[in-house]
Amino acid sequence: MIVQTAPDGAPRFVIRMTEHTAFAGALARAFGNDAFEPVSPRDEMLYVIDHHDQGWVEFDDAPGYDSETQLPFHLIETPRETTLATAVRSPDFNEAHHPFCGLLSSMHIWGLYNGRYGYSDRVLLNDVPADYRAQFDDMLDGQLSRQARLKAALAKDRKTAAWIEDGPLFQNYKQLQFFDTLALYFNCAHEGGRSRADFLHVPKTAGKDVTVTVEPVEPGTYRFTPFPWSRDGIELAFEGRYLTPLPDDAPPPNELMASVPVERQTLHFVD
Repeated sequence: MIVQTAPDGAPRFVIRMTEHTAFAGALARAFGNDAFEPVSPRDEMLYVIDHHDQGWVEFDDAPGYDSETQLPFHLIETPRETTLATAVRSPDFNEAHHPFCGLLSSMHIWGLYNGRYGYSDRVLLNDVPADYRAQFDDMLDGQLSRQARLKAALAKDRKTAAWIEDGPLFQNYKQLQFFDTLALYFNCAHEGGRSRADFLHVPKTAGKDVTVTVEPVEPGTYRFTPFPWSRDGIELAFEGRYLTPLPDDAPPPNELMASVPVERQTLHFVD
């Protein structure tokens, strides 16, 4: 769950992780032009982007309350037992669809706890408390084993073998990180809390990365330099619901979430 910031006293926009990944998927579909290669292999890439945090579904269906905020737990405040479980379930889910999806999902999870392979400075989950270090190390070692197994399977087919060459593979990984971190940029901060931001290592091609700068120009409108989207003025949106801090006798979070209308925050991207 993502709990967006808000001005003092204002309701908070609460976003399920499936709503976050749906927005990342919308970004992926809008990405690409004469300067930026679109995602490829398209079907597999869109699937893993759409489901890169699928392991959170069960928790988002029954979220706990954060006693400090009186709201559902925000992503980085979630109990470590839950984040550990989600870190295994997301690659499991994606691997069941296609080995390449499982590979990218596993790389995403490993990267979250290892500086996103050094390709991003936007790392939310890098620090693990000492009490959980051994459990997370075992999980991360398991992801490296998964990656080796899936690469071996993909290497047996001429078509998929080309996907796991370092250039194309890390182009795909960096695309996923851009869509994830850009979605988080909008999901985590409210309109007035967003400022100019740089996104590192956004791939134009397998051999060329650039830094993409995002800058608010007016409410709901953001300028991108260089511009990686398919057309100027494109409109995208993500969903959530507005909540205020809950009283002690509030219904279970899943009942409350179901009772609150889903709303949208709409964005325009300009060159």
